[in-house]
Amino acid sequence: MQKKALDKNPDEFYFKMIRAEVKDGVHVIKQPKDEITPEQVKLMRTQDIKYIEMKRVAEAKKIERLKAELHLLDAAGSGQGRHLFFVDTKREVQEFDIAAHLDTVPELVDRVYNRPTIATLQRETVKGPTDPAHLKKLAQKRKNRYDLLRQRIEREKAMFVISQKIQTRKDLLDKTHKVKVKKETTTGPAIYKFKFQRKR
Repeated sequence: MQKKALDKNPDEFYFKMIRAEVKDGVHVIKQPKDEITPEQVKLMRTQDIKYIEMKRVAEAKKIERLKAELHLLDAAGSGQGRHLFFVDTKREVQEFDIAAHLDTVPELVDRVYNRPTIATLQRETVKGPTDPAHLKKLAQKRKNRYDLLRQRIEREKAMFVISQKIQTRKDLLDKTHKVKVKKETTTGPAIYKFKFQRKR
């Protein structure tokens, strides 16, 4: 050990010589402090907000496009649609025939949309697929599109909340006196009341 110490180059230098130290017999490496000015932090937060807003606007446009494609007539979770018919007597209730009242064939009564009348069916042939396997496939495809729309709406809401939270943190960098009015939640940022300052 003594020989190694004698042979050591006195000009030898490693950065860990000044970045590390021994505290209570434990080797500790000092973490360098980030040299960031408050102005730089503000700029970074502004860039973050701009990026998230850009993504949120893109998501909103995709939502509008999907809504234009889908008509939200049979969306899952939109609640069971109700069609009320008014009759005068109990006998009419017992003898009531929905297909006859809607002027359509009994097979199409359960359809919420695209329910042609008997006259239309006699004039024209049924357009599009009619076999149950194909209809089931189309229903699954439509359900997937509605799921995608729901996910996009949730993502757009989350991005809006994130941008609000970043904006709040950016506003907190100002030196003005402020009081917290409401705590931060998963659905919204913290709310602060700032002391009024007259602009010169």
